[in-house]
Amino acid sequence: MKYRQLGKYGIRLSSVGIGSWLTYGMSIEDKTALNCIKTAIDNGIIFFDTADIYNKGEAELSLGRIFFDELKIKREDVVIASKCFWPMSQNPNDQGLSRKHVFESVHKSLIRLKTDYIDSYQCHRHDPYPPMEEICRSFHDLIQQGKLLYWGVSEWLAENIDEANAVCEKHNLHRPVSNQPQYSIIRPQIETNGVMNSCEKYGMGEVVWSPLAQGLLSGKYSGGKVPADSRAANDKVNHFIKESVSDKKLLAQVDKFAELARSIDATPSQLALAWCLRKSNITSTITSASKPEQVIENCGAAEIDFSPALEQQVKEIFR
Repeated sequence: MKYRQLGKYGIRLSSVGIGSWLTYGMSIEDKTALNCIKTAIDNGIIFFDTADIYNKGEAELSLGRIFFDELKIKREDVVIASKCFWPMSQNPNDQGLSRKHVFESVHKSLIRLKTDYIDSYQCHRHDPYPPMEEICRSFHDLIQQGKLLYWGVSEWLAENIDEANAVCEKHNLHRPVSNQPQYSIIRPQIETNGVMNSCEKYGMGEVVWSPLAQGLLSGKYSGGKVPADSRAANDKVNHFIKESVSDKKLLAQVDKFAELARSIDATPSQLALAWCLRKSNITSTITSASKPEQVIENCGAAEIDFSPALEQQVKEIFR
C-alpha cells in the first residue's frame, strides 16, 4: 500500500480506501463485512469512508462494531470519514447543513462509530439555505471542541468551494481540507468543470467515490452478463448501475479496457483505480468490496506506474 497526504495537510490516507455505501450494514452480511475490513487492514488500508445516511446509520454502526468490538483495533490506526446532509427522519431540522443539524449529526455519528472524534466529516451535498458562514462556523466550532479533526465537502460545485474558502479566510476559520466527488474513467467531469482546479488552488485533497463506476470497470459485466452475486443483480442496490449494464457501446469499451489491463499483467479494477491515482491531488480512491479477494485485488492498484503512453491508450478506448 502507498499513502498520500490529504492535499497540503498533514494527515495521510491509504491510496486505496474502503467505503460502505450500499454494502456494510446493508447488502453485506456482518461476517463478510468483518472479513473484508480485516483483510483491508492487513493489507495496509487505513482510510474508511461512511455517512449517516448509509442505510440510516447502519453502516456507521457496522463499522464501529467491527473496528472496536470485533477487531479491537487502536483508534489511531485508522482514518475514519463520515458525512451528513440528507434527511434522517421526518423532523424538518433533521436534514441539510444548518448548525443544528450538523452538530446533532456529528454527535450521533460519534455514538454509532464508537469513537471520541472523527478524522474528517464532510458535507454530503451543498445546502443553499443556510449562509455559508453558518456552515463554516459549525465545522470550525466542532474542530475546536475536538470532535472533528478536519472537515470537507462532497459533490460541491467549484463556486461553492470558492465561497467556503473565502468565508473561512475572512473570518479566520478552519478551512475545508477534502472534497469527495464522483470520479472515474467514464465520469471524469471534475477535470473540466473547475472542481479539480479549485481544490488544487486551496490545497484540498480529493477522495473520490465510485472509481470503478459501480463495478462496471471491473469487467464483470462483459457482454452484458450479470453475475448472480453482483451489485447489478441485487434489486436493493442496483438502481445506479442498471442502465449502464445494458449500454452495449460502453460495455464494448470496457472489454477493450480489460484487454489493455491484461496486457500489463493487471486486472481491469486495478487499472481503473490507477487511472484515478495518476493525478497527484487524488489522495484516495474509495472502493467497495463484498469479498476479501476484491480488497486484495484493489490494493494492487497502488503498484501500477501510470505512464503517459498508458494514459493515451485509455483515452483512445474511451474517446
